[in-house]
Amino acid sequence: MERATGFPNQRLVVVPRPLVREALERPITRRLVVTDAGVFPAAEEHGRYRPQGAEETIVILCVAGAGWVESGGARYDVGKATAVVLPGNTGEAHAYGASAEDPWTIWWCHVRGSDAAELVEESGVRAGRPLIPLVAVDRLTAMMDEIITALEQDQSPARLVATAGMAWKLLATLAVDRRLPEQGTPLQQAMKFLEDRVDGAIRLPDLARVVGVSPSHLSKLFREATGGGVLAHHTALKMARARLLLDTTDLTIAEVGREIGLADQFYFSRQFRRLHGVSPSAYRADRKG
Repeated sequence: MERATGFPNQRLVVVPRPLVREALERPITRRLVVTDAGVFPAAEEHGRYRPQGAEETIVILCVAGAGWVESGGARYDVGKATAVVLPGNTGEAHAYGASAEDPWTIWWCHVRGSDAAELVEESGVRAGRPLIPLVAVDRLTAMMDEIITALEQDQSPARLVATAGMAWKLLATLAVDRRLPEQGTPLQQAMKFLEDRVDGAIRLPDLARVVGVSPSHLSKLFREATGGGVLAHHTALKMARARLLLDTTDLTIAEVGREIGLADQFYFSRQFRRLHGVSPSAYRADRKG
């Protein structure tokens, strides 16, 4: 028998719906408001089924154990260090629950507001792709804990504004985690290879051979993760190193160029200006901080 709540040592906060409706009329919380939040440790027999989905966007962080989610007509296994994001107001059925053998421990929240859909879209979640591997589980659970603790104190308009900011940060962090490559994947290996060779030149076919995929597939992976190609990413890494050297050392412009593998000072300056809108010398002269 699946149940929605009532687990030992659980924490659960539900914002009264009249307060939610009022919050959705106010300037900040109409963009994002937390409606429910909680943590269910080792949630044996936990499960929910919603034949029309939910008004709220649902965010679940699985930090231990295992579970499952059904969305878009497919079923997905959910393991430790995985987020489930189910967009709100889709009208589509979804279901989720704990594994019978190893019930999950989850931190979760529900949110509404005009920003919710855009934050979900930025995270890359869509029908057929409801899971996000988590990079920094402790950081995300700390955010959830902050939300729950705040709402346990009260659900005043000020508190709802505060938790809206916390939830916005949580969803933005999930969007970033979606874009970070998983350890050991060809994309992660390629990015590490480029980071370690900022002072060199890389050919796409050579890099693809190193990580064991075709050049076209590697290009596709980079476009999906960064919005640009392999060489554009390598150039961005070079320019980031150049900015650091310009800010923190007395190296000449030519020496900075050589440090990032661009021995031609004029070519380096052109590339720097193309990305930053100013020359390296003008960038260095600009007082920062």
